[in-house]
Amino acid sequence: MSANETVPPGSVYRLVVRSAEEAVQTIRERFGAEAKVLSVQQQAGQGLSSLFSRPKLEVVVQVGAAPSPAEDPVAALPQEEPPPEAVPGVLATPAALPRSHPYEPAAVPRHPGMGSISLSDLLRRAHFSETMMSRLGGLPSMAQHESRPLHVALSDLGRDIRRLASGRRLSPLPARTAFLGSCGVGRTTALCKWLAAEVFSRNRSGRVLKVEFDQPNPAPDLDVFCEALGMTLEHYSPEVDLGVPDGGFLYADMPGLALNRPEANRTLGKFLDAGHFDGRVLVLHALYDHAALRAAYAAGRELGATHLVFTHCDELAHWGKLMDYLIDGELTPLFLATGPSLSGDCLEDTLGAVLSKTLPGA
Repeated sequence: MSANETVPPGSVYRLVVRSAEEAVQTIRERFGAEAKVLSVQQQAGQGLSSLFSRPKLEVVVQVGAAPSPAEDPVAALPQEEPPPEAVPGVLATPAALPRSHPYEPAAVPRHPGMGSISLSDLLRRAHFSETMMSRLGGLPSMAQHESRPLHVALSDLGRDIRRLASGRRLSPLPARTAFLGSCGVGRTTALCKWLAAEVFSRNRSGRVLKVEFDQPNPAPDLDVFCEALGMTLEHYSPEVDLGVPDGGFLYADMPGLALNRPEANRTLGKFLDAGHFDGRVLVLHALYDHAALRAAYAAGRELGATHLVFTHCDELAHWGKLMDYLIDGELTPLFLATGPSLSGDCLEDTLGAVLSKTLPGA
């Protein structure tokens, strides 16, 4: 069936899809803008397969105005057991399961809990902060979004968020830049990813400096990786010249930040100031809770951080919590790390990546 074919008013269909993105695309192509999402449920796997695969999504869609109760084909069906508890709607992580029929007539009864899911509910399930919810709630268009079909509202809200983000002042990364972050966040891996992008994608070259002071800064992979890129990893000492090659870069891998002892970071701050490191990339672990992220963010700002990287995003179930840092933060987002590879898994379109995970079709 296509969007151009005649569909009886009030027809209800059940889509079984692998991901939120597939649901949005199917609704648009098959049913058009008049379709209304009634519910989004999780289909649990059966037997041992449920241990190794992600669940499918079951989306119930109504096309056109609802018929009278006597004509309602769904209401006449025998009652079944209530469906599983709703998952985070179209905000779920894409599943890697084989596709069944892209759509089929609904064979599930309506239940009191299967009413329309509000846009605000979906944003909260995606872990948008209350601060961001208030910010979005103040948009003149938000009331209109709430009354539209869900897939249309998601697309329109995505455009609004992009407009909000476009008002931010984004700074290019200076040629002399240090990578900062607490121990265990993936700071050195983030530097390697950026080096690979600089060398392979932008055809740039430069110097890489490892800084330790009185703190150990173990980074065995960095030495080998620099050699693979045709560079020599330099170790800082007071005699080392901190000059930047013409048209190139100087990137420094710094010791870990001390989040609970700000005084321990003063040595780092003095080095950065004396070395004229105008760029200071703060690396944050995306799985940390809001309190830990805020503490690390504050420590980075104390050291004059200018740019931001989130690591371990591939392990993140709810990407919405990153939106505050991309829209209202003072640091320019540099990239999101989505895997352990030293030369890939690097998303530089940070806002687009978060929107695709939270507002499919935006």
